[in-house]
Amino acid sequence: MSMAVDVAVVGAGIVGASCARELAREGLHVVTIDRGFIGCGATSAGMGHIVVMDDSEAQFALTRYSQMLWDDLQPELPAEVEFDRTGTIWVASDHEEMDEVRRKFSYYGERGVTTRILDARELHEAEPHLRTPLAGGLLVPGDSVLYPPSAAAHLLNDARSHGASLIFGQSVVSIDRGNVSLSDGTVIHAERVVNATGQVAPLLTPGANVKPRKGHLVITDRYPGLVRHQLVELGYLKSAASPSGESVAFNVQPRKTGQVLIGSSRQYDVTDTRGDAKIVARMLERTFEYVPSLRSASSIRTWTGFRAATPDKLPLIGPWPEDPSLILATGHEGLGITTSLATGRLIADQLFQRKSAIPIEPYLPSRQMTGAHA
Repeated sequence: MSMAVDVAVVGAGIVGASCARELAREGLHVVTIDRGFIGCGATSAGMGHIVVMDDSEAQFALTRYSQMLWDDLQPELPAEVEFDRTGTIWVASDHEEMDEVRRKFSYYGERGVTTRILDARELHEAEPHLRTPLAGGLLVPGDSVLYPPSAAAHLLNDARSHGASLIFGQSVVSIDRGNVSLSDGTVIHAERVVNATGQVAPLLTPGANVKPRKGHLVITDRYPGLVRHQLVELGYLKSAASPSGESVAFNVQPRKTGQVLIGSSRQYDVTDTRGDAKIVARMLERTFEYVPSLRSASSIRTWTGFRAATPDKLPLIGPWPEDPSLILATGHEGLGITTSLATGRLIADQLFQRKSAIPIEPYLPSRQMTGAHA
Protein backbone atom coordinates (compact mmCIF):
# COMPACT_ATOMS: atom_id res chain seq x y z
CA MET A 1 0.00 0.00 0.00
CA SER A 2 1.19 3.52 -0.73
CA MET A 3 -0.11 7.06 -0.62
CA ALA A 4 1.13 10.43 -1.79
CA VAL A 5 0.96 13.69 0.18
CA ASP A 6 2.56 17.09 0.20
CA VAL A 7 3.90 16.76 3.75
CA ALA A 8 4.25 13.83 6.15
CA VAL A 9 4.65 14.90 9.78
CA VAL A 10 6.18 12.15 11.92
CA GLY A 11 5.18 12.64 15.55
CA ALA A 12 1.85 13.74 17.03
CA GLY A 13 3.20 15.58 20.03
CA ILE A 14 2.52 19.28 20.38
CA VAL A 15 5.39 20.26 18.04
CA GLY A 16 4.24 17.87 15.33
CA ALA A 17 0.64 18.97 15.85
CA SER A 18 1.62 22.61 15.41
CA CYS A 19 3.53 21.81 12.21
CA ALA A 20 0.56 19.86 10.83
CA ARG A 21 -1.83 22.67 11.67
CA GLU A 22 0.27 25.40 10.07
CA LEU A 23 0.92 23.44 6.88
CA ALA A 24 -2.67 22.24 6.51
CA ARG A 25 -3.87 25.82 6.92
CA GLU A 26 -1.58 26.72 4.01
CA GLY A 27 -3.56 24.34 1.83
CA LEU A 28 -1.04 21.48 1.77
CA HIS A 29 -2.11 17.83 1.91
CA VAL A 30 -0.71 16.74 5.28
CA VAL A 31 -0.62 13.38 7.04
CA THR A 32 0.52 13.02 10.66
CA ILE A 33 1.89 9.67 11.80
CA ASP A 34 2.51 8.40 15.32
CA ARG A 35 3.15 4.96 16.76
CA GLY A 36 0.99 5.83 19.76
CA PHE A 37 -1.61 8.54 20.23
CA ILE A 38 -1.78 12.34 20.38
CA GLY A 39 0.80 13.68 22.80
CA CYS A 40 1.90 10.26 24.01
CA GLY A 41 5.54 11.26 24.48
CA ALA A 42 7.07 14.35 26.06
CA THR A 43 3.88 16.35 25.51
CA SER A 44 1.91 14.29 28.02
CA ALA A 45 4.82 14.42 30.46
CA GLY A 46 5.40 18.19 30.43
CA MET A 47 4.30 20.99 32.73
CA GLY A 48 2.70 23.16 30.08
CA HIS A 49 4.43 26.41 31.06
CA ILE A 50 4.23 29.10 28.36
CA VAL A 51 7.25 31.14 29.39
CA VAL A 52 9.67 33.69 27.99
CA MET A 53 13.27 32.64 28.61
CA ASP A 54 16.49 34.60 28.28
CA ASP A 55 19.43 32.19 28.26
CA SER A 56 20.36 33.63 24.85
CA GLU A 57 19.01 36.11 22.35
CA ALA A 58 17.89 33.25 20.12
CA GLN A 59 16.07 31.52 22.98
CA PHE A 60 14.37 34.77 23.97
CA ALA A 61 13.29 35.48 20.38
CA LEU A 62 11.76 32.02 19.91
CA THR A 63 9.98 31.85 23.28
CA ARG A 64 8.67 35.40 23.05
CA TYR A 65 7.43 34.94 19.48
CA SER A 66 5.70 31.70 20.36
CA GLN A 67 4.15 33.15 23.51
CA MET A 68 2.61 35.88 21.37
CA LEU A 69 1.21 33.23 19.01
CA TRP A 70 -0.31 31.39 21.99
CA ASP A 71 -1.89 34.63 23.18
CA ASP A 72 -3.39 35.14 19.71
CA LEU A 73 -4.72 31.57 19.71
CA GLN A 74 -6.11 31.68 23.25
CA PRO A 75 -9.64 32.91 22.38
CA GLU A 76 -10.30 29.79 20.30
CA LEU A 77 -8.87 27.27 22.77
CA PRO A 78 -11.52 24.98 24.30
CA ALA A 79 -11.98 24.78 28.07
CA GLU A 80 -10.20 21.42 28.30
CA VAL A 81 -6.92 23.08 27.28
CA GLU A 82 -7.07 24.88 30.67
CA PHE A 83 -5.22 27.95 29.41
CA ASP A 84 -4.56 30.17 32.42
CA ARG A 85 -2.49 33.35 32.48
CA THR A 86 -1.07 32.72 35.94
CA GLY A 87 2.13 34.65 35.39
CA THR A 88 5.52 33.45 36.56
CA ILE A 89 7.37 34.53 39.69
CA TRP A 90 11.11 33.92 39.61
CA VAL A 91 11.83 33.57 43.32
CA ALA A 92 15.01 35.05 44.79
CA SER A 93 16.22 33.56 48.05
CA ASP A 94 19.02 36.04 48.77
CA HIS A 95 20.59 39.34 47.71
CA GLU A 96 22.76 37.67 45.08
CA GLU A 97 19.67 36.28 43.38
CA MET A 98 18.02 39.70 43.64
CA ASP A 99 20.87 40.96 41.45
CA GLU A 100 19.70 38.40 38.89
CA VAL A 101 16.13 39.66 39.32
CA ARG A 102 17.26 43.16 38.43
CA ARG A 103 19.24 41.89 35.44
CA LYS A 104 16.21 40.00 34.11
CA PHE A 105 13.99 43.03 34.76
CA SER A 106 16.26 45.20 32.60
CA TYR A 107 16.67 42.55 29.90
CA TYR A 108 12.94 41.92 29.53
CA GLY A 109 12.07 45.59 29.75
CA GLU A 110 14.47 46.51 26.96
CA ARG A 111 12.70 43.94 24.77
CA GLY A 112 9.13 44.93 25.53
CA VAL A 113 8.18 42.28 28.10
CA THR A 114 6.33 43.62 31.12
CA THR A 115 7.75 42.54 34.49
CA ARG A 116 7.66 43.79 38.07
CA ILE A 117 10.25 43.46 40.82
CA LEU A 118 8.74 42.21 44.08
CA ASP A 119 10.36 42.92 47.42
CA ALA A 120 10.03 40.46 50.30
CA ARG A 121 6.69 41.87 51.47
CA GLU A 122 5.18 41.97 48.00
CA LEU A 123 6.33 38.42 47.33
CA HIS A 124 4.63 37.23 50.52
CA GLU A 125 1.42 39.05 49.57
CA ALA A 126 1.49 37.44 46.11
CA GLU A 127 2.26 33.95 47.44
CA PRO A 128 1.47 33.65 51.17
CA HIS A 129 2.51 30.00 51.38
CA LEU A 130 6.11 30.65 50.36
CA ARG A 131 8.53 30.41 53.26
CA THR A 132 9.84 33.52 54.92
CA PRO A 133 12.20 35.17 54.71
CA LEU A 134 12.85 35.34 51.00
CA ALA A 135 14.52 38.28 49.33
CA GLY A 136 11.90 38.91 46.64
CA GLY A 137 11.27 37.94 43.05
CA LEU A 138 10.43 38.93 39.52
CA LEU A 139 6.81 38.74 38.38
CA VAL A 140 6.28 38.11 34.66
CA PRO A 141 2.49 38.51 34.36
CA GLY A 142 2.25 37.55 30.69
CA ASP A 143 3.36 33.94 31.19
CA SER A 144 0.69 31.23 31.15
CA VAL A 145 0.06 27.55 31.77
CA LEU A 146 -2.05 25.02 29.85
CA TYR A 147 -2.73 21.28 29.68
CA PRO A 148 -0.43 20.03 26.89
CA PRO A 149 -2.24 16.87 25.68
CA SER A 150 -5.48 18.79 25.16
CA ALA A 151 -3.60 21.61 23.45
CA ALA A 152 -1.98 19.13 21.05
CA ALA A 153 -5.38 17.55 20.36
CA HIS A 154 -6.87 20.95 19.55
CA LEU A 155 -4.06 21.74 17.11
CA LEU A 156 -4.48 18.41 15.34
CA ASN A 157 -8.26 18.80 15.23
CA ASP A 158 -7.69 22.16 13.56
CA ALA A 159 -5.32 20.49 11.08
CA ARG A 160 -7.96 17.84 10.30
CA SER A 161 -10.57 20.53 9.71
CA HIS A 162 -8.23 21.82 6.98
CA GLY A 163 -7.89 18.44 5.33
CA ALA A 164 -5.06 16.77 7.23
CA SER A 165 -5.24 13.04 7.94
CA LEU A 166 -3.88 11.00 10.86
CA ILE A 167 -2.28 7.55 11.07
CA PHE A 168 -1.91 6.17 14.60
CA GLY A 169 -0.59 2.86 15.85
CA GLN A 170 2.06 2.58 13.13
CA SER A 171 5.77 3.11 13.67
CA VAL A 172 7.88 4.84 11.05
CA VAL A 173 10.64 2.42 10.10
CA SER A 174 12.63 4.81 7.90
CA ILE A 175 12.65 8.15 6.12
CA ASP A 176 14.51 8.22 2.81
CA ARG A 177 14.29 11.09 0.32
CA GLY A 178 10.61 11.70 0.84
CA ASN A 179 9.66 8.04 1.27
CA VAL A 180 8.25 7.24 4.71
CA SER A 181 8.06 3.49 5.39
CA LEU A 182 5.65 2.30 8.07
CA SER A 183 5.73 -0.86 10.15
CA ASP A 184 2.72 -2.34 8.31
CA GLY A 185 4.48 -2.04 4.95
CA THR A 186 2.77 1.18 3.86
CA VAL A 187 5.00 3.67 2.03
CA ILE A 188 4.05 7.33 2.06
CA HIS A 189 5.53 9.47 -0.69
CA ALA A 190 5.87 13.10 0.42
CA GLU A 191 7.38 16.22 -1.05
CA ARG A 192 8.54 17.09 2.46
CA VAL A 193 8.85 15.07 5.65
CA VAL A 194 8.91 16.69 9.11
CA ASN A 195 10.70 14.70 11.81
CA ALA A 196 9.00 15.87 15.01
CA THR A 197 9.74 12.81 17.13
CA GLY A 198 11.50 14.55 20.00
CA GLN A 199 14.27 12.68 21.77
CA VAL A 200 14.06 9.69 19.39
CA ALA A 201 14.56 11.86 16.29
CA PRO A 202 18.13 10.54 15.70
CA LEU A 203 16.71 7.05 15.13
CA LEU A 204 15.13 8.37 11.93
CA THR A 205 17.75 11.04 11.22
CA PRO A 206 21.16 9.63 12.15
CA GLY A 207 23.60 12.41 12.96
CA ALA A 208 21.08 14.77 14.54
CA ASN A 209 22.67 15.69 17.86
CA VAL A 210 19.66 15.28 20.14
CA LYS A 211 19.87 13.43 23.45
CA PRO A 212 17.20 12.46 26.00
CA ARG A 213 17.11 14.30 29.31
CA LYS A 214 14.90 12.58 31.85
CA GLY A 215 12.60 14.49 34.17
CA HIS A 216 10.13 13.71 36.97
CA LEU A 217 6.84 15.38 37.89
CA VAL A 218 4.47 14.97 40.82
CA ILE A 219 0.87 16.17 41.00
CA THR A 220 -1.07 16.70 44.22
CA ASP A 221 -4.68 16.42 45.21
CA ARG A 222 -6.81 19.58 44.98
CA TYR A 223 -5.73 22.53 47.13
CA PRO A 224 -7.26 25.62 45.49
CA GLY A 225 -5.28 28.80 46.10
CA LEU A 226 -2.29 27.12 47.71
CA VAL A 227 -0.16 28.28 44.77
CA ARG A 228 -1.28 31.21 42.62
CA HIS A 229 1.52 31.68 40.07
CA GLN A 230 4.03 29.46 38.34
CA LEU A 231 6.86 29.61 40.88
CA VAL A 232 10.45 28.95 39.85
CA GLU A 233 13.59 29.42 41.91
CA LEU A 234 16.28 31.46 40.21
CA GLY A 235 18.63 28.60 40.97
CA TYR A 236 16.64 26.65 38.36
CA LEU A 237 18.52 28.52 35.66
CA LYS A 238 21.80 27.14 36.96
CA SER A 239 20.52 23.57 37.25
CA ALA A 240 18.87 23.62 33.83
CA ALA A 241 22.11 24.87 32.28
CA SER A 242 24.10 21.93 33.62
CA PRO A 243 25.23 19.98 30.55
CA SER A 244 25.56 16.66 32.36
CA GLY A 245 24.80 14.82 35.56
CA GLU A 246 21.58 15.31 37.47
CA SER A 247 19.90 18.23 39.20
CA VAL A 248 16.68 19.24 40.93
CA ALA A 249 15.09 22.66 41.37
CA PHE A 250 11.96 24.25 42.84
CA ASN A 251 9.38 24.67 40.08
CA VAL A 252 5.66 24.41 40.87
CA GLN A 253 2.56 25.18 38.88
CA PRO A 254 -1.06 25.82 39.87
CA ARG A 255 -3.63 23.94 37.82
CA LYS A 256 -7.17 25.13 37.15
CA THR A 257 -8.33 21.96 38.91
CA GLY A 258 -6.81 23.26 42.17
CA GLN A 259 -3.99 20.73 41.97
CA VAL A 260 -0.32 21.65 42.22
CA LEU A 261 2.14 20.27 39.68
CA ILE A 262 5.60 19.85 41.19
CA GLY A 263 8.92 19.73 39.33
CA SER A 264 11.57 19.55 38.39
CA SER A 265 14.48 17.21 37.82
CA ARG A 266 17.00 16.63 35.05
CA GLN A 267 19.06 13.53 34.34
CA TYR A 268 21.30 12.83 31.36
CA ASP A 269 22.30 9.39 30.09
CA VAL A 270 19.36 7.68 31.80
CA THR A 271 16.99 5.61 29.66
CA ASP A 272 14.96 3.85 32.34
CA THR A 273 11.39 5.18 32.23
CA ARG A 274 10.69 4.18 35.83
CA GLY A 275 10.63 6.80 38.54
CA ASP A 276 13.76 7.27 40.62
CA ALA A 277 12.71 7.42 44.27
CA LYS A 278 15.87 9.25 45.33
CA ILE A 279 15.45 11.92 42.67
CA VAL A 280 11.77 12.39 43.54
CA ALA A 281 12.65 12.69 47.24
CA ARG A 282 15.27 15.35 46.47
CA MET A 283 12.84 17.21 44.23
CA LEU A 284 10.12 17.20 46.87
CA GLU A 285 12.47 18.29 49.64
CA ARG A 286 13.53 21.22 47.49
CA THR A 287 9.87 22.10 47.01
CA PHE A 288 9.14 21.87 50.74
CA GLU A 289 12.02 24.27 51.44
CA TYR A 290 10.11 26.91 49.49
CA VAL A 291 6.48 25.93 50.22
CA PRO A 292 6.49 24.16 53.62
CA SER A 293 2.72 23.57 53.63
CA LEU A 294 3.07 21.27 50.62
CA ARG A 295 4.76 18.76 52.93
CA SER A 296 1.34 17.80 54.27
CA ALA A 297 -0.29 17.68 50.82
CA SER A 298 -1.33 14.38 49.26
CA SER A 299 0.29 13.47 45.96
CA ILE A 300 -1.77 11.35 43.61
CA ARG A 301 0.64 10.57 40.78
CA THR A 302 4.31 10.66 39.83
CA TRP A 303 5.60 10.19 36.31
CA THR A 304 8.63 10.66 34.11
CA GLY A 305 9.35 11.94 30.63
CA PHE A 306 12.27 12.63 28.32
CA ARG A 307 13.16 16.06 26.99
CA ALA A 308 14.92 16.29 23.62
CA ALA A 309 18.10 18.24 24.35
CA THR A 310 20.74 19.76 22.08
CA PRO A 311 24.24 20.90 23.14
CA ASP A 312 23.49 24.60 22.65
CA LYS A 313 19.97 24.44 24.17
CA LEU A 314 18.31 25.55 20.94
CA PRO A 315 15.98 23.37 18.87
CA LEU A 316 16.61 22.06 15.38
CA ILE A 317 14.10 23.71 13.05
CA GLY A 318 14.63 23.44 9.33
CA PRO A 319 16.00 21.24 6.52
CA TRP A 320 18.46 18.48 7.25
CA PRO A 321 21.60 19.23 5.21
CA GLU A 322 21.97 15.65 3.96
CA ASP A 323 18.40 15.52 2.64
CA PRO A 324 16.67 18.81 1.72
CA SER A 325 13.28 17.06 1.62
CA LEU A 326 13.62 16.24 5.33
CA ILE A 327 12.82 18.94 7.89
CA LEU A 328 13.66 18.65 11.57
CA ALA A 329 11.43 19.97 14.34
CA THR A 330 13.04 18.61 17.48
CA GLY A 331 15.49 19.40 20.28
CA HIS A 332 13.22 21.80 22.20
CA GLU A 333 14.13 20.26 25.57
CA GLY A 334 11.90 21.77 28.30
CA LEU A 335 10.46 24.46 26.02
CA GLY A 336 8.61 22.36 23.47
CA ILE A 337 5.18 23.38 24.74
CA THR A 338 6.10 27.06 24.69
CA THR A 339 7.83 27.06 21.32
CA SER A 340 5.59 24.64 19.41
CA LEU A 341 3.54 27.31 17.66
CA ALA A 342 6.60 29.28 16.56
CA THR A 343 8.20 26.07 15.29
CA GLY A 344 5.22 25.33 13.06
CA ARG A 345 5.15 28.90 11.77
CA LEU A 346 8.89 28.98 11.04
CA ILE A 347 8.69 25.73 9.09
CA ALA A 348 5.74 27.01 7.05
CA ASP A 349 7.68 30.21 6.32
CA GLN A 350 10.65 28.18 5.10
CA LEU A 351 8.56 25.96 2.85
CA PHE A 352 6.85 28.96 1.28
CA GLN A 353 10.08 30.96 1.15
CA ARG A 354 8.73 33.80 3.26
CA LYS A 355 10.60 36.09 5.57
CA SER A 356 9.98 34.98 9.15
CA ALA A 357 9.09 37.22 12.07
CA ILE A 358 12.37 36.23 13.73
CA PRO A 359 15.69 35.13 12.19
CA ILE A 360 15.69 31.39 11.46
CA GLU A 361 19.47 30.94 11.32
CA PRO A 362 20.08 30.14 15.03
CA TYR A 363 17.80 27.10 14.83
CA LEU A 364 18.85 25.59 11.50
CA PRO A 365 20.14 22.00 11.80
CA SER A 366 23.07 22.90 9.56
CA ARG A 367 24.76 24.54 12.55
CA GLN A 368 25.41 21.07 13.96
CA MET A 369 27.19 20.07 10.77
CA THR A 370 29.43 23.14 10.66
CA GLY A 371 30.10 23.43 14.38
CA ALA A 372 28.58 26.90 14.46
CA HIS A 373 26.74 28.00 17.57
CA ALA A 374 23.99 30.55 18.05
